[in-house]
Formats: sequence, structure tokens, C-alpha cells
Amino acid sequence: MSIDPTLLDDLEWRGLIAHSTDREALAEALTEGVKFYVGFDPTAPSLHMGHLVQVLTAKRLQLAGHTPYALVGGATGMIGDPRDSGERTLNSLDTVKEWVQRVRGQIEPFLSFEGENAASMVNNYDWTAGLSTIDFLRDIGKHFPVNRMLARDVVARRLEEGISYTEFSYVLLQSMDFLSLYRDHGVTLQFGGSDQWGNLTAGVELIRRSAGGKAHAFATPLLTKSDGTKYGKTEGGALWLDPSMLSPYAFHQFWLNVEDEKVGELLRVFTFFTREEIERLEAEHAEKPFLRLGQKALADHMTTLVHGEAETEQAKAAAAALFGGGDLAELSGTTLAAALREAGSVSIPASDGLPSVVDLFVTSGLAASRNEARRAINEGGAYLNNARVEDPEAAVTQADLVAGNWLVLRRGKKRFAGVEVV
Repeated sequence: MSIDPTLLDDLEWRGLIAHSTDREALAEALTEGVKFYVGFDPTAPSLHMGHLVQVLTAKRLQLAGHTPYALVGGATGMIGDPRDSGERTLNSLDTVKEWVQRVRGQIEPFLSFEGENAASMVNNYDWTAGLSTIDFLRDIGKHFPVNRMLARDVVARRLEEGISYTEFSYVLLQSMDFLSLYRDHGVTLQFGGSDQWGNLTAGVELIRRSAGGKAHAFATPLLTKSDGTKYGKTEGGALWLDPSMLSPYAFHQFWLNVEDEKVGELLRVFTFFTREEIERLEAEHAEKPFLRLGQKALADHMTTLVHGEAETEQAKAAAAALFGGGDLAELSGTTLAAALREAGSVSIPASDGLPSVVDLFVTSGLAASRNEARRAINEGGAYLNNARVEDPEAAVTQADLVAGNWLVLRRGKKRFAGVEVV
């Protein structure tokens, strides 16, 4: 595969280079072809939005002709990188092993494991588990001045409240990963998030000190909202890639609702649209922001990339149907349930029988009282399964249930809720 000489320029245009070692040397390496690695610690059963930046950056490098090593940290995942506050909970070996497999399964679809620059999956537990403490301290620890380790930002912030030796020594393990891949596979480039910059440069320095070699590193920026807070959170938590932890519908909705000020940045970082396509979308969005063309393109692209085209179409159909613009019967039960739970839903026992529409509006929270529910119906603003309710005394029957056991209530154009009969 030929090497794309414009890769570094493209990464910089996309805003994917927050820090780097010597740019000239990095640019030269990227025009010659490199083996590179990026690491993921299995500290949860799924990757999230922040990890996705790294996965997609690895894909960009592979498409440009470079050779990826995706490292899932079975060893470093047992410890965890120091956080700004508080020690991480240490997970059991069995838990970490299970999460390693889940994380590997999420990374693999994005990379090609065939061809001239085929990707490799590696686990640092393989070269760490059998290492003796004495060998680790002699071969790795002796290259790390404690004063430099204490000067790292995350360590300095934790010194007052306290940091264990376990987390303090994490940088040695990650640096050893780079050294091991350098020695065994010829890997000369590592990248990661900007919060990993100290670990990245420590690995470069260890290769110089221990092996007399030259290596490179760069860091991608931390993504933040317009107010400076971290991106990647939904109301329910992190933007997980696992559909069992965050539904494709909720995933699609997240991208659909990003701020106008950030849509251009996110199109650059996450999508594989060309520069011309992104600049065209930005211009169209700037001219008519109310159409949300940038967000729609972003949401469709990202949901298809992570969950597939079929789930994207289901997510779009669910949103349309919930707001009265589509057929609820065409939605899968899984998609409808996910959409209603995301929007807000309640459960009622099937053994109690089905209540009236008036009572359902009160139970779901769409009306504060039975009288208010009746007014909504009389004013023509109450809907059951997208059909306007005409009779305040209308009964609900089993035939009204959609997707097996759901009722979809809507008041006006934008307020809706789900009722699950269990």
C-alpha cells in the first residue's frame, strides 16, 4: 500500500494533533511508513466516545498506509491510569479478562487485519504477567527519575489528597509497552488522548534511554462543549459504543443534538468526509442552522459507522414516528423500547388491566390531573399511538399495544411518553 504524504496535514486540519514530539521528524516518519500503536485499558465493559477518537485516528493512519497495533491492556487495566481525584476501583483478573475480549471486539471492525499493512491486536498482559519485580525495577524503573514523575500534572494534583504507589507507577507499565512493541515489532509511534501526554513522552524517553532508539508520539485533544465541560456524556452517563449500554437510538440522538458551535469540530474529528464535504456542510449549516444539516449528517454517519446502516434507519424512523411523522408499527420492539425509555417512560402491571386514556396521561406525567388530561383531549392535543384521541372516556384495549407491550402517548407536537405494560 502506498503512503499518503498528506496525512499529517490532514490530521492537523482536523484538529487531531494537540501535542507532538518533533514535528519534522514525525512528518518524515509518516511519509516513509511506520508501525504505530494505540492502547485501550479495559476499565469498563465498553469503549466510549473518547476512545472512539483514538480508534478512528488509528483507522486514518492505516488507510494512509501505516501499520496499526491495537493494544488492549490486560495488565494496565488491572491498575488504571491515575485520575484527577480519587483512586480507581481495582477489578478482578476475571473481570478484566472478560472486558479485554469485549473491547477487542469493539475495535476489530474498524481496522483491517489483512493485506500489506494488516493490523495486529496485542495484550500487554502477555509480556507483563511473567516479569519479576526485580527485573521490572532493574530494567524499567531505573530509567525513571522520581522528580520527573512527581512533576507530572496528574500526580502533582493528587499529592495533597494522596496517590498510591500502584497508580503512581502506571507510567512505567505504559512506557514498557512502547519499549516491548519497539523491540519485538519495530513500532516507533504511539498516540493517545492529551491526558496521556506524560505517558506518551515517557515511553519515547524510555526507548531512547534503554534501547538507544528513536520514537515518536502525538496526542489528540480533549473534546469539550462550548462551556468547557467534557464532551461524551448523555443524561444517562457516558456515550458508550456497546448497544446494550447505550441504544443506537440514543447514540443517534446525541449526535443530532450537538451544539451548533461544535458541529464543525466534530465533523472533522469523527467523520471520514473529505475536507470539501465538511466545508460545504459547514457553509450550509452557517447559512441555515435551523435545518441542522451538519448535525443530521454527523448523526447518520456516526451511527452507521458504529452500529450499521440498518440501526441508523431504525433510529431515524423511531424519531419520526414518535413525533407523529412515521408508522410506529414499522419499528422493531427493541428500537421503540429504547427510544421511549430515552424519552421517558413508565411501567404498569398487566394484571391490573389497561386504564383509560385519561388515567394514562396522568400516570405518564403528560397531565398533572384527570381534569387536565380531559382538557387536552377536548382541545385536540392528545394522541395515542399517533392517533388523536377524540373521546375523554375512551378505553384502551390489547389491540392498542405496539411492539408487543407498549403504548405511545403524545401531547401536542413535542411532548410524548411511553407506557410499558409488564
